[in-house]
Amino acid sequence: MNLQDNPYYQLALQYIQQTNLSQLPSGKHVIDGENLWVNITDSPLRTAAEARFEVHNRYVDIQIPLSGAEQYGIRPRSLCTRPIGDFNAQDDYQLFDDPVEDIRTVEPGGLIVFDPETAHAPLIGEGTIHKAIFKVRVVE
Repeated sequence: MNLQDNPYYQLALQYIQQTNLSQLPSGKHVIDGENLWVNITDSPLRTAAEARFEVHNRYVDIQIPLSGAEQYGIRPRSLCTRPIGDFNAQDDYQLFDDPVEDIRTVEPGGLIVFDPETAHAPLIGEGTIHKAIFKVRVVE
């Protein structure tokens, strides 16, 4: 998947450059209908042992911690073998209970991108986090 060819990914990057995400109120902000939006959330962080991997089919995630560093478990989707239930097509996600072994840290204002082939276990750390989660529709 080449994200550079996805016009909604390009629009997301432009929006990120032109918008002070920390000033947006919590909730969903639609940028281009069902093609692109951002959720501004405040969420409790958890240990790596408590974190669950998630995958998506129709959307790429761009996640940006705003108030502090956040850690993410990363795993190729093809290596996830312990599903928690079936894929939820309506909400475009499936969870997995595979162990979190590869952890990446993203500093405030940095971003990390998860395509449909990459499982991610977000919200690892201590305390709570204020963050932006962009949902970018996959273009085939």
